[in-house]
Amino acid sequence: MLSIRKLLGLDRPREVLSSSDTDTVRRIVNELEALPPEQARYIAAFAFVLNRVARADLEISAVETARMESIVVSYGGLSAAQAVLVVEIARAQGNLLGGTEDYVVTREFKKLATREQRQHLLHCLFEVSAADESISVAEEELIRQIASELEFAHADYIAARSAYSTKRAVLKGLPGGQ
Repeated sequence: MLSIRKLLGLDRPREVLSSSDTDTVRRIVNELEALPPEQARYIAAFAFVLNRVARADLEISAVETARMESIVVSYGGLSAAQAVLVVEIARAQGNLLGGTEDYVVTREFKKLATREQRQHLLHCLFEVSAADESISVAEEELIRQIASELEFAHADYIAARSAYSTKRAVLKGLPGGQ
């Protein structure tokens, strides 16, 4: 049986959970104990930021959830079952603490990731938002904000967004749009 101390993370070695970790990242890290702590911390933050974009329009669709799980499997090297767990915890934590944790977790991801990993996340954000074949204005604006939080120049954001132009809701119905 799982003890309350373990549930609260009180019986874990000090080096596993850093004092700078947010509650969201700690919760997901605890669920991924089999992974090295740094990898679990990284995946937790990555999944939470993906979820942040999925809930930008206040609804996370099944297709967005499936896309996040697929990304976490392929990018995080997790099993499908672990990915489902990570995405579900990120989703629950996002719904519960989203407003207060959004920036903090994104900032933590920025600290953990290389520039290349941050660029990969930026593309994954567009993949999640385009999963339903349309990137809403709200999703697009949130991705722009996250790109800024990850310290990307506007040109970097535009370059990433260009690969998803046919999915942008703002361009649909315009001459040359889809």
